[in-house]
Amino acid sequence: MNLQDTPQETDLGVLRFLTCGSVDDGKSTLIGRLLYDTKTILDDTIATLERNAKKKGLSAIDLSLLTDGLIAEREQGITIDVAYRYFATANRKFIIGDAPGHEQYTRNMVTAASTADVAILLVDARKGILPQTRRHATIATLLGVNQLIVAVNKMDLVGYDKAVFDRIDTEFREWLAQHPEASANVHSVPLSALEGAMVVNRGVPQEDSDEDAQPLGWYQGPTLLELLESAPSSQLKADAAWRFPVQWVCRPSQSDFRGYAGRIEEGTIAVGDEIVVLPSGRRSKVTRIGLGEAELTEAFAGQSVMVSLADEIDISRGDMFVKASEAQPEGRQQFSATVSWLGHNALDPRRGYILRHTSREVKAKVAAVESKLDLVSLAWSPSDQPVALNDIAKLSIKVQQPLIADAYAANRVTGSFILVDEATNDTVAAGLIA
Repeated sequence: MNLQDTPQETDLGVLRFLTCGSVDDGKSTLIGRLLYDTKTILDDTIATLERNAKKKGLSAIDLSLLTDGLIAEREQGITIDVAYRYFATANRKFIIGDAPGHEQYTRNMVTAASTADVAILLVDARKGILPQTRRHATIATLLGVNQLIVAVNKMDLVGYDKAVFDRIDTEFREWLAQHPEASANVHSVPLSALEGAMVVNRGVPQEDSDEDAQPLGWYQGPTLLELLESAPSSQLKADAAWRFPVQWVCRPSQSDFRGYAGRIEEGTIAVGDEIVVLPSGRRSKVTRIGLGEAELTEAFAGQSVMVSLADEIDISRGDMFVKASEAQPEGRQQFSATVSWLGHNALDPRRGYILRHTSREVKAKVAAVESKLDLVSLAWSPSDQPVALNDIAKLSIKVQQPLIADAYAANRVTGSFILVDEATNDTVAAGLIA
């Protein structure tokens, strides 16, 4: 399904997207333009930006400062941390993750992509497709982002030349066709984040006119914002299997009440449905669903609820509720996973780790390093080099107790985990279960 084909009248929920690409392709400026042109910036923030522009002798405000919040980022003119921003239009709400472009911050890009529905790949029209563009496209699709928008930015610096845009669009699609592991729906859009063309408005806003200049008049497709407003959200899966990791068992003193609190990660549940508690395999029926003070007859993914059951069963934090009528995930004692190494110290198979999966923690060991992703050639191959910071590798992992997990391709929450160093308590890896 193409991004622009989704009906606007359908409630598509909140859209999470990230911007990524090479250093200085204009990611922070693009997000600033989205916020500025959708009028979601507070007046005092605009006043601060205007004062900063006057102080530096600039003719216009620097929109990149809306996301580059660290002092080090402002000094270098680059994004280091993942900056999150929120805005809304009349049609939809959005959560933006502005990922850093430099190769040394690959782990930050992984963080931003892990919850995104759409990835905007910024490409400098003067430079074309660069290795970091392909690297970010590979990482995004690896983390389940199958909607890519190739935003050819800085078109104003190439005279809004259609031939430049067409060449970049063709080159990216040809590369993607040669890498089936990075399969995704792609839409390309020419724009100028600095001038404001084809981001929110189709043309460049003119101060002394009610009409916009149309330097990209040859492009008849949707603007970037129109693509985002029509993009399907991965959170809306009506037919997904129900998954409810228990976070807290509520048993007030001097009361017969017993409830199980948690967040529904996929699917729907209704009062009267039969459920199975994993890993024990015990069965019961849902007698009550509470959301705050409200009583619900049905609840769906994304809601944090309190569930009561017909039977008294030994249940604790980390157990998983699933529907009896649906396929149940098997307990995994050893499994393969793709991990992004986040730790400053290299992977040491002799060390013990804590694996955190949903609300459950188990002790884990790395049984083997199966292969590593070459971030230059983007090919998987065996390697005798240690798995170090920012590396992406496929590992075989053993856990002390069976893990109730889905494949990441089926469920991004119950198919993912983090590894914590048992000795230092540092988070050293984020993983995707095969």
